[in-house]
Amino acid sequence: MTFKDTIEPFLKRLPAVSRPEGHVHFKKKLGWTIGILLLYFALSNIPLFGMSAESIDLFEQYRAFFAGASGSLMLLGIGPIVTASIVLQLLVGADVIKMDMSDPQDQAIFQGAQKLLVFVMIVLESLPQILGGYILPDIGLATMLSADFNLSPAGGIDLVILIIFVQIFIGGTLVLFMDEVVSKWGIGSGVGLFIVAGVAQSIVTGLFSITRPGGPGSAPVGLLPKWLFFTTDVGLGNLFADNAFQNVFIDGGILALISTVLIFLMVVYVESTRIEIPLAHSAVRGARGRFPVKLIYASVLPMILVRALQANIQMVGLLLFNKGITIFGEFRGSTATSGLMYYLAPLNSPRDWIPSLVKQNFADINTQYANTTGFVPVDVPATWQIGVHVFADAAMLIFGGIIFALFWVETTGMNAKNTAHKIHDSGMQIPGFRRNVDSIERVMNRYIPRVTIIGGAFIGLLTLVASLLGTLGGAGGTGLLLAVSIVYRLYEDLASEQMMEMHPMMRQFLGGN
Repeated sequence: MTFKDTIEPFLKRLPAVSRPEGHVHFKKKLGWTIGILLLYFALSNIPLFGMSAESIDLFEQYRAFFAGASGSLMLLGIGPIVTASIVLQLLVGADVIKMDMSDPQDQAIFQGAQKLLVFVMIVLESLPQILGGYILPDIGLATMLSADFNLSPAGGIDLVILIIFVQIFIGGTLVLFMDEVVSKWGIGSGVGLFIVAGVAQSIVTGLFSITRPGGPGSAPVGLLPKWLFFTTDVGLGNLFADNAFQNVFIDGGILALISTVLIFLMVVYVESTRIEIPLAHSAVRGARGRFPVKLIYASVLPMILVRALQANIQMVGLLLFNKGITIFGEFRGSTATSGLMYYLAPLNSPRDWIPSLVKQNFADINTQYANTTGFVPVDVPATWQIGVHVFADAAMLIFGGIIFALFWVETTGMNAKNTAHKIHDSGMQIPGFRRNVDSIERVMNRYIPRVTIIGGAFIGLLTLVASLLGTLGGAGGTGLLLAVSIVYRLYEDLASEQMMEMHPMMRQFLGGN
């Protein structure tokens, strides 16, 4: 039996959101989208019952584009969905699992297998955090449950751990089906919607938050309250007197503000850069159109796959380190400080690559963990090590962007063959070529593979620049890049939906139902 024959009976038993039987009105789609977004915000503010405040968030640096919220039902965010997609795309791309992604039946099996794998990934991403001692049970609650249910102290702790695991599993499952609701009944995708929500929340926090992490008398987190604090309490003269560049641009957040604005403008410009292939209707004389092949043809979602791959590598390294295996590197908290894990860790801000700031960052780590039992001070990386770290992140982003962009185009039906069939089935043709699928496919093959490679490399480079400069609110270069691109495409989807409402005959060509 083949893989498809083995897995198909299981896929038929999976719960699924039913597809609409006919056309869904634009207002109804908008309502579903807004409703799911509000539900996401509500769930991200429901804390995990029984979790100790001393728990460590393994994915703290990836929160913006994993669309999760630390210590809440949305702890895992879209992590299991993205990881399942990575695993399945690599298996199909390496021909370990043989599938013809131009076959609708194989596409359906691929989507079903990905959903099944999401449930597995929810378990694989939550259990190591719980059993590895990162998500800690509330001892007070465990003691109370032990007394109420006549359990031993260890039994009470195990019961609290089970309760936490069940909540995380429910939260991960809800994210999966919320994404499916948006994809089938709403506008765009749920994954993209949640990323935008998380990044937007981070940017608003970075602009307006009055939280003072250093206690009373320290600068607020938000850019505007921070500069008000500098003006009234510190004095601008003192700010510019010594080490002005770091005070103003790094600590003051001006570089992050400039980077945020530049990335926003750059992504909007790149999203509008495209090659337009002329089309004409084979039956309706004078009916013409254009098929756009965008520079970022595979969108920026492959960047999620790259960063998710890095996040999972870091998680494995951290778990090994806590088991006493230091061959791959050492960690302090969730930050890699040496070895292979340090080089493979993603860059997030100037503090990760400017030597003087890296030195200060490692000094802060040593200060933070100085009172920990068995603490050994970490060595500051040499300049050449910082350079290797930057080079490794650049290589992962650029080459990973190319590889995952190619996989994305193949597995989502955006390749030349599938696109040619869609254009032909809509009644359109390319002027000057024969009216058949093969002619359209040959033309598409001139552009789509090349643009996919160029776009994957370019978006990887753009992500690197954004990560080096940093962004407002700690959203991260990847998170900001994803959010801007997703919002732009959501705007295009809204325009497309409105057009199909005004001109129902456009639905067939634009892929509507």
